[in-house]
Amino acid sequence: MLKNGRTATRLPAQDLERARRFYAEKLGVEPVDERPGGLLYRSAGGDFALFASAGASPGTFTQMGWEVDDIEATVRELKARGVVFEEYDLPGLRTVDGIADIEGNYPSKGATGERGAWFHDSEGNLIGVGQPVR
Repeated sequence: MLKNGRTATRLPAQDLERARRFYAEKLGVEPVDERPGGLLYRSAGGDFALFASAGASPGTFTQMGWEVDDIEATVRELKARGVVFEEYDLPGLRTVDGIADIEGNYPSKGATGERGAWFHDSEGNLIGVGQPVR
């Protein structure tokens, strides 16, 4: 049943208008639709929504990610817009200028690895950006 369904990410926002400004000004995306308490966004890879929530995101794990063709250019552009990328120095995960080289990838993607970067949105959600290494 779910095999033929579409996945759609939902991210909590304690302040929906603050989140709207962040996504517009920092990420360059605008909602394609809205309803009371929710904003719907669409990108080439699918939909995601921000919803008004009294609860806060823990921001301790990746909650949504974009796959891009050029992570260095994407990170550079987002930094120029004021996005602050996380720096990690953990066993198996170390970033340099906000970007980590990650070993391995899914065989169906035809990649040998991935490069990744992470930032928090205005609501504390941890967002990832990745580029398969071919």
